[in-house]
Amino acid sequence: MEAKKNPKVELANKYSLFLNIGLVISLALCLAAFEWKTYDDLSGVDIGVKTIEPEVTLVIPITDLTPPPPPKVQPEIIEVKEEEIEEELAIFETEITPETIIAPPTLPIEKAAEPIQEEDTEGTFIVVENPPMPEGGFDGFGKYLQKNLKYPEQARRMNVEGKVFVQFVIDKDGSPTDITVLKGIGSGCDEEAVRVIKNMPKWTPGKQRGRPVKVKMSLPVVFKLG
Repeated sequence: MEAKKNPKVELANKYSLFLNIGLVISLALCLAAFEWKTYDDLSGVDIGVKTIEPEVTLVIPITDLTPPPPPKVQPEIIEVKEEEIEEELAIFETEITPETIIAPPTLPIEKAAEPIQEEDTEGTFIVVENPPMPEGGFDGFGKYLQKNLKYPEQARRMNVEGKVFVQFVIDKDGSPTDITVLKGIGSGCDEEAVRVIKNMPKWTPGKQRGRPVKVKMSLPVVFKLG
């Protein structure tokens, strides 16, 4: 007949409890082992402790190194004999003769004023005292251009308008010479401006110091379609 076990005393039922208790005890022993401290016996060991002596600072006073002043030298006293004094006085007792008088400096003689040279009137002037004037004044010159200026056919077909600036020289007798175009517009207008200036009546010549001279002038010739 099989014997029956009391369930209260069955150890298998308390297996998990015993296992947890064992784990807690093992963990506590491990922590105690890590935290355990040991100390060596240093009773017979020289740790080399030295006493530190305080430093002593020496204060050295500053001494004055200025060199002493040089010794004073007494001036040498030179005795002057009476004979030397008499010789010096004899020099100043020399009589003044006419040969010793110094003549006053002679002043330089001024040169005679040179005659004023007359101004050269043979060149070509740009600005003169009395400028040249066309016949009837500049109003008469404008009327001359309106009457004698012919509009080039090429410029009329191409509708060319503008100003032709002509430079010329009024000679001593009032006639125009050295006619050149400074700025033109082409299409035959430049040639027509030169022709009109060349054939214009003589001007009253310009004068410098009352004498007729050559004067360079420049005038615009206007081309405009009406």
